[in-house]
This record gives sequence, structure tokens and C-alpha cells, in this order.
Amino acid sequence: MNKTFITFFFSFSLLLITVESFSQSNQIRLSQKSSITQHVGLDTQITINYSRPAVKGREVWGNIVSYGLAEPDRYSRGKKFPWRAGANENTTIEFNNDIKIEGSQIPAGKYSVHMIPSENEWIIIFNKNNNQWGSYSYDESADALRVKVKPLNGTFQEFLTYNFGNITENSVVAFLHWEKLKVPFKIEL
Repeated sequence: MNKTFITFFFSFSLLLITVESFSQSNQIRLSQKSSITQHVGLDTQITINYSRPAVKGREVWGNIVSYGLAEPDRYSRGKKFPWRAGANENTTIEFNNDIKIEGSQIPAGKYSVHMIPSENEWIIIFNKNNNQWGSYSYDESADALRVKVKPLNGTFQEFLTYNFGNITENSVVAFLHWEKLKVPFKIEL
């Protein structure tokens, strides 16, 4: 092959990649981005960023979201992985002060949120790697905290959402709510 052909091929490949990236960034997401912020105490701010998949008549728990670790797929390089706690990029939680989640201390910062669901008890993982697509590159060694919580029955919720409840002067309960299930976790100053 000559240099001109190689240069042309390389340039054409870059052009195709750029066009594909641009066209994807201009598409409306099926699972829209969302965020929610809650202030607690004098100056603690808690923000959860996530994407909102819809039920669309499907069975969510144990089906779309499997119980236990998800089975390896074409994106996970053969590894089992936890659920990303939303859609698209992984869900993140950020707080500006040290807090306790379910009674365990965690330093101020931004963390990715992953979950390992089961029918009776969920593990919620707060991981230091907060810039991932889903949980495919999840690395357990970067976990800052793992807590166990009990899921609760809830009213039907078509789109996954996060919210805050039981707000006091020094605590709040954050929760995921999707389909007919709520997954709460208590945050304290």
C-alpha cells in the first residue's frame, strides 16, 4: 500500500467516527437524564444524577434487572457486574461534607452508585470511580462503602426516579423508586 492510500483510509475512518459520534449526540435519549438535590443541616448538599429508564410493560425486578450480579455480556469483558442503578452512564451521588449512610461513615466526594438486588435484601455500593458507562468497568477495589438495605413495596412508578423523604435537621432518607419497588438508604450528618 502506498502512503496516499493509508492517509486517505485513516482520514476517512476519522471522518466516519466523527459523523457517528455527532449523530448519536443529537438523538433524544430513551432514558432521559435527571438529577435531584437535597440540603440537610446547615450546609450539606446531596445530589444524585441518573438516567430514567421506563417500565414499558416489562417485568423489571428479576428480569430487566437481574437478581444478584448481572451475567457477562458483550460489554463486560466476561465479568459479572452489579446494576448501574439507572440507565446509560452510571448513577452518581455527590455530597460536600462527610456523612454516614446506613450508619457507616463515607468522606465527602462524588461516587458512582451500583446495586446488587435480591428479593429481600439489596447491597448498595458507593464506588470512587464516578465516570463510567454503566457498571461494565466496575472495580470492587474502588468501593468506598457497601451497605445492605431492605426494599419496600411502593406505588407504580413508570420511570425510574430518585427522591428524598423523612427529612429532619440532620438526616434524610434517599430512595430509588421504580415499578412497584422502593430502595431506601438513610443519610445522616
